[in-house]
Amino acid sequence: EQVVAADRVFTTETRDKAFEVVTAFERATGKFLWRAEWKGAIEVPFFAAANGSWIRATPAYDGQSLYVAGMRDVLVCLDGRTGKERWRVDFMERYKTPLPDFGLVCSPMVDGNALYIQAANSTLKLDRATGRTLWRSMATAPDMTNSGSFSCPVLRTVAGKRQLIVQSREKLAGLDPVTGDLLWEHKTPSFRGMAILTPAVWENGVFTTTYGGRATYLDLKEAAGGKLISTPRWDTGQQGYMSSPVIVNGYAYLHLRSNRIACIDLRTGKESWTSQQPYGKYMSMVVQGDRILALDQQGILYLLRANPEKLEILDQRKVADAETWAHLAVAGDELHIRELNALTVYRWK
Repeated sequence: EQVVAADRVFTTETRDKAFEVVTAFERATGKFLWRAEWKGAIEVPFFAAANGSWIRATPAYDGQSLYVAGMRDVLVCLDGRTGKERWRVDFMERYKTPLPDFGLVCSPMVDGNALYIQAANSTLKLDRATGRTLWRSMATAPDMTNSGSFSCPVLRTVAGKRQLIVQSREKLAGLDPVTGDLLWEHKTPSFRGMAILTPAVWENGVFTTTYGGRATYLDLKEAAGGKLISTPRWDTGQQGYMSSPVIVNGYAYLHLRSNRIACIDLRTGKESWTSQQPYGKYMSMVVQGDRILALDQQGILYLLRANPEKLEILDQRKVADAETWAHLAVAGDELHIRELNALTVYRWK
């Protein structure tokens, strides 16, 4: 994975199936700045092994500290200038929970003085200066379908309530970011708990979809006692996979389990179109206005127009020789492409 900052770029990797490595490069030149590493790796279950057993979560950077989620359910805070370790949380040690089957996959999210993450079979709010737990919520007993969540939390104000929206492996929920109290929840069935993508907020509701499950849009409304009521506006058979959707003018553009791209009207759940052609197993999307940049796992970058009438590809080009599982990073006039064994920066005029 990669994180682009003002003057540097951070990458993560698993080396020799034994070590997790973080490297900082000078953003302007690609010059090596520092490297930090620790022992930590796992073998994911056989049915996921084809996609690699390497570190998966994207780090978070607040301008001073870099927060890196390691596969063995650890969170490491590094000094962004030097790479020196500031603190570390071993969630298995802190909560006596087992090693997640797929490792710690959720990317941490920073907000103010806090950091949110799904780890230790729960959702946690930590003090970003020390790693101290501020609250723990949605704790569950681990099993194959509920061992370590994949999705990243989202902090939004929906239905007049600021909330942390969390997709666990079994449910979509809203939490009070101050207390961790449950505001609402909705079960999201899937195959082997594969609820992976990050939920998307649109108007006063939330859209999500799971592998082997359904696509759902939930309307949220205020209820008594500070709670919220979640009501499905629609529920259809589209199945997302690992790639989070982008939303333009009420339409979700989504990479499906079938590796095709679909456009879904969030007002009705109606599928406006689905591409005839399959693409890679993964596709990260970035939107600006009515243009979508989409990088698929095969290293092909597409420029799409957000058109609810048809799939409209304006341009495409091969930008990587190896697989590109990391999310496309756009910073100013730069595109940062993290392929399997390299980092490349492109600039447009």
